[in-house]
Amino acid sequence: MPSHDRTPRSCLTIVLAAGEGTRMKSALPKVLHPVAGRAMVGHVVATARAAGADDIAVVVGPGREDVAAEARRIAPDAAVFEQTQRLGTAHAALAARAAIARGYDDVLIVFADTPLIRPESLAAMRAAISKGAAVAAMGFVAADPTGYGRLLLDGDDLLAIREQKDASEGERAVKTCNAGLMAMDGARALDLLDSIGNENAQKEYYLTDAVEAARAKGLRSVAIMASEEEVMGVNDRVQLSAAEGVMQRRLREAAMRNGATMIAPETVFLSHDTRIGRDVLIEPHVVCGPGVVLDDGAVVHAFSHLQGARLESGANAGPFARLRPGAHLGANAKVGNFVELKAATLGPGAKVSHLSYIGDAEIGADANIGAGTITCNYDGFGKFRTIVGAGAFVGSNTSLVAPIHVGAGAYVGSGSVVTKDVAPDALALARGQQVEKPGWASDFRTRRMASKKS
Repeated sequence: MPSHDRTPRSCLTIVLAAGEGTRMKSALPKVLHPVAGRAMVGHVVATARAAGADDIAVVVGPGREDVAAEARRIAPDAAVFEQTQRLGTAHAALAARAAIARGYDDVLIVFADTPLIRPESLAAMRAAISKGAAVAAMGFVAADPTGYGRLLLDGDDLLAIREQKDASEGERAVKTCNAGLMAMDGARALDLLDSIGNENAQKEYYLTDAVEAARAKGLRSVAIMASEEEVMGVNDRVQLSAAEGVMQRRLREAAMRNGATMIAPETVFLSHDTRIGRDVLIEPHVVCGPGVVLDDGAVVHAFSHLQGARLESGANAGPFARLRPGAHLGANAKVGNFVELKAATLGPGAKVSHLSYIGDAEIGADANIGAGTITCNYDGFGKFRTIVGAGAFVGSNTSLVAPIHVGAGAYVGSGSVVTKDVAPDALALARGQQVEKPGWASDFRTRRMASKKS
């Protein structure tokens, strides 16, 4: 077929997510196991979107609405199809027959357990289809090809993909292996898939046989190469850990190349959606769960754990800080060691420097919360808010029993249990009056020693 260029106008991506994953030894479906805070199937769907997929079709196993729901978190309009019998990868792709039949320029077929695939690699397969190939298969050079299908090439042309069990001795010596991912000309995809038989050792319908099906029709197939790391499939917990390591390295490198500093990057763990600005400093042993935003110039000190939290410019957290969802530090605000925040906002310049719990609260600009202060936000049934006004000073070891409002500029004496609102610029003292009995301690010791001798 003569080569020609056409810009891909529409793309369907079929995500195959029907595998059981018994080697994970988990009640959770394999493709729902997270990498950098996102399920593997979510990573693959997001990558397909980034590569230009107009529509997503997800093929799941029987009763796997949980997998479908996760895919729809990324692509709400994704079509879901069920593979009721596991008869091979081509059979799985044909479960999405109705979607393919709608007509696309190209069809991508990817696997939900390959979370490290990059948009650029999927786009390269699409580009090969736009240049006239009927099939583009993704390949890699394996350090150890045992178990992988082999790509049999003649120059730029892909002649066949031979599964390990069906390969000759000479074919098994080939180190260029099949990654499993494939693109097809959308106008020919159904015809090619329907042409695939099951004359093989497993009696399954292999997606890889699309290459020879295309050649039998006089159509061209090509290979698009990627790194072995990028096309890593995850089948057990060991491989899941390896994929996590690769993803973390990518995230750290991206953050540092964008202007952040990590003193010991190998000890920092990020989520897929962590947003890190310029001149951010992250010290060793920091964990960022999903939903963390660190604006320019923010600092996270060692051994801190953040999730669903934002630090504005110049804000400081840690060391040993715990910022739970809804924690928001304004510009130049500070959260110190052994402080926990949850659903709490600190205004610009506000400080909670040590050993405190601040939950369901709003702390005004430049307010100071002393060591050991807690907001008593839960009564066993409901949560209540604490508001501390701008410039207020709350002394150490104070309990603020919500709902409560400490006015701007007010002082709360150390050791107080505050149950009523405090007016602006007032002093609140809520503790028992100190009583002193001269000589009591000496008399007490004398009596106790006498009782021991009797």
